[in-house]
Amino acid sequence: MATVAFQKASRIYDGTTKPAVHELDLEIGDGEFLVLVGPSGCGKSTSLRMLAGLEEVDSGSIRIGDRDVTNVAPKDRDIAMVFQSYALYPHMTVAENMGFALKLAGISKDERDRRVLETAKLLDLEPYLARKPKALSGGQRQRVAMGRAIVREPQVFLMDEPLSNLDAKLRVSTRTQIAALQRRLAITTVYVTHDQVEAMTMGDRVAVLKDGVLQQVDTPRALYDTPANAFVAGFIGSPAMTLMRATAQSGKAMLGNLEVNSPGNGEIFIGVRPESWTPTTNGLDLHVALVEELGADAYVYGTPTMNSNVSVEDDAQIVVRWDPKDTPVVGSTVSIAPDLAATHFFDANSGLRL
Repeated sequence: MATVAFQKASRIYDGTTKPAVHELDLEIGDGEFLVLVGPSGCGKSTSLRMLAGLEEVDSGSIRIGDRDVTNVAPKDRDIAMVFQSYALYPHMTVAENMGFALKLAGISKDERDRRVLETAKLLDLEPYLARKPKALSGGQRQRVAMGRAIVREPQVFLMDEPLSNLDAKLRVSTRTQIAALQRRLAITTVYVTHDQVEAMTMGDRVAVLKDGVLQQVDTPRALYDTPANAFVAGFIGSPAMTLMRATAQSGKAMLGNLEVNSPGNGEIFIGVRPESWTPTTNGLDLHVALVEELGADAYVYGTPTMNSNVSVEDDAQIVVRWDPKDTPVVGSTVSIAPDLAATHFFDANSGLRL
């Protein structure tokens, strides 16, 4: 096991001027499960591939444990990678697939068989060791791909969107298995996903990237409760936080009929999460466009009425978690107010938290 450190690591692709990853400074603790998350094109997969040695580092450095691996070949980095595609050999059995890297490394057959059997027990793959990949489900194939990485006993696991080929129900069950397995093995793991729910439920810490720049790295709870900027606030959480543009003067801003205390003046964003709204009689008037009933929960989607003088960023709808037993009618108007203790404020120009 080992720590991992990106030290102002940058990657610029040929023919471009803007770095795909820009001066990434990030330390990952020994045995930590760190998730890299962000929208498509944010640099998360490039960062992982730089760590794996599959992408060059144009400036800065990368360390695994005490070693500078910036210019070390991938095979000499003592890492194991699990890809989005399972990349299993179709003509080999599960046992042969899992032990193939060990065979190439010259590990004896007895040792290979021991490691493969131990890992198969760990992943509930023992009954399938003699099967070919075509006889397995998607979830079983992904476990075989993980088993192939585990048997190598690397210092670091790298996982690049390993669940994206699975259906929704299987993704949920498999992500809990991966998280539990990582904690049992205590191997330093860097996991890439575009799914922020996946990131929040799996990682010890989560690193949020945008346009190749690290926005914030913290525990899932800290990211949710104290986002460092408007981007993180809008990205983390499902449904997303509503960001409303307002003008603050003398520490006060208007949100519909409500006056709220602002920690800053000038153009600001006021952020409110769905669970932080409550129905009221004289607050922000909302035209109900959609009611999403989910059984134990309900979400009301709507737009501020014309007389509310509220502008929602990116023309998004306001989302309110509602009592599922008393939902409003689509097309009606409701009045809502935020829990001021759970309201977030950001500078509209820099996006930084106030």
